[in-house]
Amino acid sequence: MKFTDYPLSPELKRSIGKQGWKRPTDIQYRAIRPILEGEDVLAIAQTGTGKTAAFAIPILQKLHERKQTQWRETGISCLVMVPTRELALQLTEVFTALAKGTGVKVLGLTGGVEIEPQIAGLTKELDLLITTPGRMYDLLGRKILRLDRVDILVLDEADLMLDLGFIDDIRGVIGHLQRKHQTLFFSATINERIKKLAYSLVRNPIRIRISPKDPVSKNVDHAVVFIDMDDKRFFLERFVKENPEAKLLVFARTRVRCERIAKAMARVDIPTITLHGDLEQAERESALEAFRAGEQRVMIATDVSARGIDIPDVTHVINYDLPEQADNYVHRVGRTGRGRNRGVAYSFCAPEEHELLRAIESYTGHDIKVVELDRSAYRETLTLSKQDRMGIAELMEEAERITKKKKKK
Repeated sequence: MKFTDYPLSPELKRSIGKQGWKRPTDIQYRAIRPILEGEDVLAIAQTGTGKTAAFAIPILQKLHERKQTQWRETGISCLVMVPTRELALQLTEVFTALAKGTGVKVLGLTGGVEIEPQIAGLTKELDLLITTPGRMYDLLGRKILRLDRVDILVLDEADLMLDLGFIDDIRGVIGHLQRKHQTLFFSATINERIKKLAYSLVRNPIRIRISPKDPVSKNVDHAVVFIDMDDKRFFLERFVKENPEAKLLVFARTRVRCERIAKAMARVDIPTITLHGDLEQAERESALEAFRAGEQRVMIATDVSARGIDIPDVTHVINYDLPEQADNYVHRVGRTGRGRNRGVAYSFCAPEEHELLRAIESYTGHDIKVVELDRSAYRETLTLSKQDRMGIAELMEEAERITKKKKKK
């Protein structure tokens, strides 16, 4: 089946064609028609499956149809809640591109930027709002934002919203929705907490689950190499230099470690960019744009900052630190091997991370291939490095000074 076969407006079909999309993915095929028919949907779909378009396309079609009537109410008809600024910006881009020609007005609200321009945007004609919980509740508290006409509610990346402690915000928004509404609940993972929340919000939903038996994309090759924690930076240096065409997304456990790794790479003339919560929103947007455009080929990020973002052509994911939650491994490696492209995920595993590795293998149901390093190869990597031998404590102190300096700004 092709998108041209769906009961969509010519304007929307034209926008879909401009994105280069011809046939729906599995999640899109199973979700578009129920959403068009007004059904509640509970969808569990891993990253990279095309779930944003799975709800964006039918929602825009419904809103477009309403705008074709001779009389329509004004106000926000659809509210899309997401957990992070990056996701809000990404979804705003997707909705805006698809909405061209339909007359549907889209606005994205996030924290970390000046609020006055966003307030100005709310005073104009608006059909669809994409927002993070913090900024939304700020505007609700000021009585600037009204949700009384919303009849479509979307919760995207609901599992991350729970992890970030937004459950009260999710429940609280229901009190501001005065109309019977359609609820679309999308999550990358499923557990008892997610089920409990979902079934408290949706009514007899259409349940969709994509790739339930294997959460990891088959387009990704996985490998793990055992490295002492203090030596990881030398192996990252060697990997970057030996793969000059690679586009790498490197995951670290904390914001401080992101900055420490970036400084270590800078000392050996490897430029990198970082993405984490201590950066100003403008800095985060600039970093993402530089990485997407290929101006920088190595990005070092934390889990929350990179969750769900769509960055094309990432060839390698490097788990510099293994994630403390096994399901985050799936989200990380989902940044590569997207569409028809193949990707590679390497994990640097220190002795103190072996339990984390076992948890990942248990969660995914697969053993990760071990890259064997003999002692001579290991020593060679350390010898080849041009880095100074600044100790771990000094590196940590340096990163903490950088973090404190940024917070004072």
